[in-house]
Amino acid sequence: MQFVVVTLMPNMYDLVRASGVIGRALDQGVASLNVVNLREFSEDRHGTIDDRPYGGGPGMVLKAEPMLRAVAAAKNQVGETVPVVHFSPRGQPLTQADVSRWATDYKAMIMLASRFEGLDQRVIDQAVDIEVSVGDFVVSGGDLPVMMAMDAAIRQLPGALGDESSKNDESFIDGLLEYPQYTRPETVGGVSVPEILMSGNHQQIQRWRQEQALITTKLRRPDMIERRDLSDQEAEILKSHGSQVRQQTEEEQ
Repeated sequence: MQFVVVTLMPNMYDLVRASGVIGRALDQGVASLNVVNLREFSEDRHGTIDDRPYGGGPGMVLKAEPMLRAVAAAKNQVGETVPVVHFSPRGQPLTQADVSRWATDYKAMIMLASRFEGLDQRVIDQAVDIEVSVGDFVVSGGDLPVMMAMDAAIRQLPGALGDESSKNDESFIDGLLEYPQYTRPETVGGVSVPEILMSGNHQQIQRWRQEQALITTKLRRPDMIERRDLSDQEAEILKSHGSQVRQQTEEEQ
């Protein structure tokens, strides 16, 4: 899968190229990354890529022409029909289903990392196919959201992970948050690992993990439970653990 990123901060991508899931995927040819410096598409000797907003207000807005030229150059690399993604707090919430679909449906993507007060709306109207947000908060630019989305999408590509089965148990993959994890030593600060995990009974361990995933999701993301078509077994688990859920909810409040 090919990624072309248009950014004002190309050096930020040096670390992800050299480490972690993205770095390994690049080394193994599972994915490729080309970082385009937006400033190279300015047409004045000062490299101007932003200006004051019409109508007044604080900050600067990224100009339309340099970004449109950068997008055109990116499409020359990977194809005219490749989707262009812009990361913005105004975008639709990015979900696991979205990044899984990207990894399945697209051979390449162009990602725009804007900064300052954002991007001239005419670029969004004319050149952007997908506008997404990584959460209800604001960061200083789109580069960190771009890296998050790339990492999430690359994880879904065959060969990206050392253990392909590991992604099947992660949060959101099955529409639930992940169950608690434990490792050695057996006791820390007087708190021991649940006995069931050391029993060797894989059927009981699997049921415990399912129960914990349901309970954790009910506690922390009840909206996910509301959207879920619960099986009879899942409904029974939540019903039988209702008092535990209520108690933990009160404690967390």
